[in-house]
Amino acid sequence: MPQRLHLVFGGELVDPSSNVFRDVDDIHIVGMFPDYASAYNAWKSEAQRTVDNAHMRYYIAHIHRLRDEEAEASSTEELGT
Repeated sequence: MPQRLHLVFGGELVDPSSNVFRDVDDIHIVGMFPDYASAYNAWKSEAQRTVDNAHMRYYIAHIHRLRDEEAEASSTEELGT
């Protein structure tokens, strides 16, 4: 069974009705989690901690959805770095 990694991150938005960060260099990386349940708990903790600031938002990114090990590599992966 493949590992299903989740990244929890957040920061201050330019406008509470958008998803544009005020300062990308100031994004808070909460951490990488091995399952949705632990990522959700971390997200909820950070969201509750910053509830008084309407511009703060935290997100859960489903990292496992970004890469399919069965699919051919994209052209950028084939370039290597």
